Amino acid sequence: MSLSTSGGLSLALSAAIGLAIAGNTQAATTTGPEVTPAVQHDTLHSLRGVMPRPDDFVKNSHAHPAHPLPFIDGPGNQTDGAVQSSPTGSFAPALGAGFDGVGQGFSGPQGTFTVNSAPPDTNGAVGATQYVQIVNSAFAVFDKSTKAVTYGPVTTNTLWAGFGGPCEADNDGDATVVYDKAAGRWVISQFAVTAAPYYQCVAVSATSDATGAYYRYAFPYGSVFPDYPKMGVWPDAYYETFNMFSGNTFSGAKLCAYDRSAMLSGAAATQQCFQLSSSFGGVLPADLDGATAPPAGSPNYLMNFGASKLNLWKFHVDWANTANTTLTGPISIPVASFAAACGGGTCIPQAGVSQKLDSLADRLMFRLAYRNFGDHESLVVSHSVQVGTTHKNPYTGVRWYEIRSPGTTPVVYQQSTFSPDTSYRWMGSVAMDKLGDMALGYSVSSSTLHPAIRYTGRLSTDAPSTMQAENSIIEGLGSQSGYNLSRWGDYSAMTVDPVDDCTFWYTTEYLKSTGAFNWNTRIASFKFPGCM
Repeated sequence: MSLSTSGGLSLALSAAIGLAIAGNTQAATTTGPEVTPAVQHDTLHSLRGVMPRPDDFVKNSHAHPAHPLPFIDGPGNQTDGAVQSSPTGSFAPALGAGFDGVGQGFSGPQGTFTVNSAPPDTNGAVGATQYVQIVNSAFAVFDKSTKAVTYGPVTTNTLWAGFGGPCEADNDGDATVVYDKAAGRWVISQFAVTAAPYYQCVAVSATSDATGAYYRYAFPYGSVFPDYPKMGVWPDAYYETFNMFSGNTFSGAKLCAYDRSAMLSGAAATQQCFQLSSSFGGVLPADLDGATAPPAGSPNYLMNFGASKLNLWKFHVDWANTANTTLTGPISIPVASFAAACGGGTCIPQAGVSQKLDSLADRLMFRLAYRNFGDHESLVVSHSVQVGTTHKNPYTGVRWYEIRSPGTTPVVYQQSTFSPDTSYRWMGSVAMDKLGDMALGYSVSSSTLHPAIRYTGRLSTDAPSTMQAENSIIEGLGSQSGYNLSRWGDYSAMTVDPVDDCTFWYTTEYLKSTGAFNWNTRIASFKFPGCM
């Protein structure tokens, strides 16, 4: 969540990272989900026909402090057990034509954007012919071929114009966009949390055109605050996860499934949810990449991390008989030792300013990308870790994993921490193409470097647990200043083009000049030459 410049509730809350059950054989099965219908649904016949309000982005700047919570990730001086300090190979995939996304001064057919919150929580997804990018309070649609903006920038709640209630009135952020590749649909969600009762507002496009019709829903969460929502597409549901708060007290992760089949046709839909204890937070749902579906009847896989381990749950939903819906887990997956970057808090330096940036290292980073290769299933995910020890080398790197066989006995197939020098790398996002090649995007900063956007990658034939050399997407020209303005990112997004299943698209933030509430974003694409 952002440090908001609007008057709505916008608390920057850290997730508690969970304790895991020791051993893969001790996973428990929970039956009996909470089942609640969407309190409202309707159809927006054309997003193109919605007229934005010209003053939507004109707000007075102010910031809300973070509210950190305890989490468990091992001793803060623990040495990283998988650091890769020397890249293999001389290059990552060659960069295509990058372009600016929504940010300070960004203009499109619907007007000019003015930053009114920080951080932007940048994410995006690529579809058949378009790229949709969302920041905390706004979104835009781009033509994939020309890179031209075709719709936007508009506030995210423009999607709920005429819907009524908090989904239309609020524009509270933490929005995400995913592309349902099997159905050719966009799924955009944002919470409405200005006042209880709270809602998650979900819009599913009626076609592959992100500027056309949408089926709209409001799912209720009562008086418990549904923070940090993250979505994954699966054949049987759209899975959404939250960090739930009673006031400022963490209540545990909530894992929900929305009725995908109903929502693809605009019919009435329900959600089925499981509430975890306060020992578990920062859980991500698996998001399907590629043209091959998971094995028939496969549950969705959900994951968070604990002390040098990953925790995995299996969520099986039954829409015909909710009594058959189950959540199994957590299964504990041991990984190489690590300590969270900055102890989970703020320590990222920037050139020219004393203000340090938030690592958000208390959770896995969006997305948990799933792919079925036929002969094996893989999950890839990343998070920010400390490299070296607290007193000697407190810089940070990006830890990434490939987990195989999630449906049986999940194992770490490969893992490493990418840290080719003593700059601070964090806020990563990782995905795989159809050949099993991998791309990892992230931010990088230091006391002599303005925050920049870079990436690396690996071929499926490279030595396991290694990445190639680092490439630059864009080097920042400024650092974030302003009183106590430490928030940066919250997440970024690496996605794969569904048309060729080869081209990676990455988006995150940077600054063109030093200042406060003046961020920009960048969108870039690239692919490995061997993927056709």
